[in-house]
Order: sequence, then structure tokens, then C-alpha cells
Amino acid sequence: MTIKDIARESGYSVGTVSRTLNNSPAVSETARERIMAVVEKYHFQLNSNAKHLKQQSTEGIAIIIKGTQNMLFAAVVEQLQGLIKKESYDSLIYYIDEYDNEVEQAIRIYSERHPKGILFLGSDRQYFSERFDQVPVPCVLVTNSAADLGFTNLSSVTTDDEEAARYAVDYLFTLGHKNIGVLGGIKEKSYATHSRYRGCVRAFAENDMLFDEEKQYVAAHFSIYDGYQSMEQLLNKMPEITAVFAMCDVMAIGAIRAIQDRGLRVPEDISVIGFDGIDIGKYMNPRLTTIRQQRETIAKKSVEILLNRIDESAPAVYEVESFHLIPGESVSKH
Repeated sequence: MTIKDIARESGYSVGTVSRTLNNSPAVSETARERIMAVVEKYHFQLNSNAKHLKQQSTEGIAIIIKGTQNMLFAAVVEQLQGLIKKESYDSLIYYIDEYDNEVEQAIRIYSERHPKGILFLGSDRQYFSERFDQVPVPCVLVTNSAADLGFTNLSSVTTDDEEAARYAVDYLFTLGHKNIGVLGGIKEKSYATHSRYRGCVRAFAENDMLFDEEKQYVAAHFSIYDGYQSMEQLLNKMPEITAVFAMCDVMAIGAIRAIQDRGLRVPEDISVIGFDGIDIGKYMNPRLTTIRQQRETIAKKSVEILLNRIDESAPAVYEVESFHLIPGESVSKH
């Protein structure tokens, strides 16, 4: 009796059997019970040869990352690679520009490499509506929602971006700030930006304040450089500003430097709050106040969902993870 024999009798793949025998959490309880019933029936014991087979049965999972300077994605990719390797798959990594079409990239990857599944970090949902039906393998949107897209092979694990952004801006209002600016991406090209922008507008409305987009919002790439340049524009347009919400931490870091280069202090003159919770924020001067996404949980669940879909044809799943405000030194009362 071999792993292949168990796979044949149980009706599951060799990969699922291997994961079950190695106590992987990325196996459903139904599959685990059925496989273990076959194992017990034949008194099978995992030996070094079976482990060797597991190590050799590698297949590819593609990871498409939008943007080359997103430190949150860099941290998530590292975790995804470790989890994927642990489950005996190879990671196929593809970086594309922040505003490139990730679905077109996925179509090309599938035609050339035939991966078992695809993980998308950063995504424009419009592209999925256009041609995603040409991607036949299981996929997961990581840090974005696919709940209302209607594709049976597309799952998602994300934070509630709109609510998190609303919470961040409302936090500034509770500290007495009224003249608040926002740094973000291009709403028409980034669903995350679009969602976070809606959250900002909601926070203003809930505090009986009107949000003047032309005056109070600057759109750019999610990078330190663009955060710096955008903050300079915001200071020119809004000299009375006392607080800034940046839609990602790297923009917040650039913004802090731009403020300081104007001879102003953070947070005494202008408070800054970011979004993502990347590690470097803890070592900034001042330490960055931010909204932290649960990147470890997001990575773990994304891989589990994808493998369940690959091995067991599990239905699409749409997970929404919690977020937390991480107090730092870059925000103070006004």
C-alpha cells in the first residue's frame, strides 16, 4: 500500500493524502476522515519513502503582485512562499506595475506555465469582470474581495478596507482635528483605494464635515517617493492642515519626511496616520500610528482556501479579517 494507492481508493489527490498524513491544516475534515479510514483499513504507516514522494511531488502556484514598492505585499509574499513550500508546491512569482492588468498576466501565465492555482496580491476588479473567465484554475484575491464578482473559481481573503479607513479618519476627528487631508491611489484603477476613499468620505459625513476632494485629496502610487511628493502638494493646497490619513504606510513615511522638510513637526503641527501595519513603522521617528491588517492570518487562510479548492474542488470562500489601530507617536490631539 502506497500513498498513490490511498489516493486512488479514497478518491482524493496524492497531494491531499500527503497533507493529511503530515497533519496539514489545509485539509477539510471530510477529506481527512475519508483518507484516514483507508489508512486504518490497510494499517498504513508513513515512512521515509512516503515523505520522499511528498517532497518530490511539487507543482506550481503562481503569485501575481501589483506594485514593486508595497512593503505589506513583500511581507505577505514571504509568508505565502513559506506556506506553499510546506505544502510541497513551487511558488511562481510575478511582479507587475501597480496599474497593470493582472488578469491578462494570469492568462499568459496559465498558457505558459499551467499553474495549479493563482494568488493575486492587489487587484482591479474591473479587469476580472472583463476576461477572468479565461482563467480556468482556482484563484484567490489576497487583500481584496471577490464576494460579488460571481466566479466559482475565485475566492478572497481581505480586510474591510472601507470600514478600516473610516475608523482611521474618525480617530483623527475624535482627537479634535478638522482640517484633515488624505493621500491615496487612483480610485479608478485600484479597488482598495476606491474602498478606502469611500470610508474617508463616510467619516467626514458622520462628523458633519464636507470632504472637498479637489482640495483635500492627492492621488499617486503607493510608494515612499509618491507619499513625499503628494504631501508637498497637499501642504501647498491646504496650508491649514493639521492631520493626514495615508492609505498605506509607505506613503505615510514619505509624508512625514515632507512635513519635516517644511520645518514642521509631527505630530505637534501635523498628525499622520497610515494603513497596513508594516514593521518599519515601529522604527520610525516618530513611531507611526497605523491601521494594521492581519497579514499572517490573511496569508495562511489564502493558501488553505486555494489548496482546498485545488485538491477537493471546495466552493469559493470569501473571508473578511479584522483590523487593529496601532497607536504610535505620529498622532496627537489638536
